[in-house]
Amino acid sequence: MSGMRRFGADEWVGVARHGFVAELVMDRPKAMNAMSTAMADALAQACAELATDRSVRAVVLTSTHERAFCVGADLKERNSFTDADLMRQRPRTRAAYTGVLELPMPTIAAVHGFALGGGYELALACDLIVADGTAVVGLPEVSVGVIPGGGGTQLLPRRVGAARAAELVFTARRVPAAEAGELGLVDRVVADGQDRAEALELAAAIARNSPVGLRAAKRAMRLGQGLDLRAGLDLEDGAWRSVAFSGDRAEGVAAFNEKRDPNWPGE
Repeated sequence: MSGMRRFGADEWVGVARHGFVAELVMDRPKAMNAMSTAMADALAQACAELATDRSVRAVVLTSTHERAFCVGADLKERNSFTDADLMRQRPRTRAAYTGVLELPMPTIAAVHGFALGGGYELALACDLIVADGTAVVGLPEVSVGVIPGGGGTQLLPRRVGAARAAELVFTARRVPAAEAGELGLVDRVVADGQDRAEALELAAAIARNSPVGLRAAKRAMRLGQGLDLRAGLDLEDGAWRSVAFSGDRAEGVAAFNEKRDPNWPGE
C-alpha cells in the first residue's frame, strides 16, 4: 500500500490513511500474524501514535494474510522461552492488546480466515467486528494449558453474556462465521473477501460524524460498562458536558440549520 507508515522490520504492522480513517495493518505472513514479541511491540507503537492523532476519526484493523486475521500467540517462539522469558514478554504483549482497546476513536476489526486466541482478542478489543464467510473465531487457550490473556475473559462476557462466554472458553471450540454472527461473536457477516472493504466503508460512514462526539460517546459507553444505571447516567452527563460547548457542537447545529455538510473543527 502506498503511503504506509511501517512499525517493525521485515514482519511489520503498518498504518495507512484513507481520509479521516486509519487502517491498522498486520503483516506477518510467514506465521499467519501470530503475535510474536516483535509484532506486539510494533502494534503497541502504532496504537500509541494513532491515539494521539486528532485527525483520525475511525480505525480499521486488517490483515494482509489470505487465510488468517491473526492466529494468536506465537507458540513456536514461546516454546523456546524460559519462565523468565515469558514473564518479561507479558507486559509487551499486553501493551499490544491494551493499545487497540484504548484507542479513543471508534475501531472496527475486519476479519477473515482464522481469528483464534489472541487474534480473536484483538478483534474483541475493537468496537465492532466485520467478518467474511471464511472467518473462524474462538478462544482455544485452555486447550494448550493457559487462559485467554489478551482481554478475552473480560471482553467476551461483555459482548455475549457470562454463560455463552463460559461455554466458548471452557470448550475451546472454534466457531465458523455464520454461527459467530448468530451468537453475536461478530457484528456483521459479509461475502467472502469483502471484510476489509465493508469495514472501511463502515468506518467512512462513522468518520463523517463529529470527532469530538465520537470520542466522547465511545468513552461514555466503555467506562459505563459495569456501572449501575444512576452512575452510568452521571458518567453520560459528564461526557455530554464535555461536548456541549465544543466547536463541533456549534458547527453541527449551524450546518443542520443551514442545510449543509458540517466542517468539523474537531475541538
